[in-house]
Amino acid sequence: MSSPTGEQGSTSGAERAEQRRAPEQGREWAVSHARSSSRDANWLAFGGWMLILVGAFNLIAGLAALFRPDYYVVGAGELLIFDFGVWGWVWLAVGLVQVLAGAGCLSGQAWARIAGIGLAGLAAIAHVAFLAAFPVWELMLIALSVLVIYALVVPDKDAAA
Repeated sequence: MSSPTGEQGSTSGAERAEQRRAPEQGREWAVSHARSSSRDANWLAFGGWMLILVGAFNLIAGLAALFRPDYYVVGAGELLIFDFGVWGWVWLAVGLVQVLAGAGCLSGQAWARIAGIGLAGLAAIAHVAFLAAFPVWELMLIALSVLVIYALVVPDKDAAA
């Protein structure tokens, strides 16, 4: 065989076909690898958005506890600990930090992932103390906090391989 320049080529038709397929196979490999990284990024993004959502719910609960303590179904003396005013400030602080950590998770910050896990765990425990005030809402927030923890802790399967 001769090349367009007139030189004798040493590649066969099968080798040329393989060379033409190699970039496609490289793309498949890159897509496969990107898909794995994307999966981890998707879990981190999901955890970040869920953390922002739980933080927003906690901010709302804090504002309700501060400005409308009669909104809840029990009296201040029936809470496990503290009163509505203290819980209002606790939920405002936790909610604000959760929203900030969620934004950090969305930008891929490792500190935000660790803080989000800790904050979601603390919030889940604190919601148990506030359970008598609004049982269904608190159980939902406990479940969402556990979901946040799961989304932020999901292991990278590529790291284990």
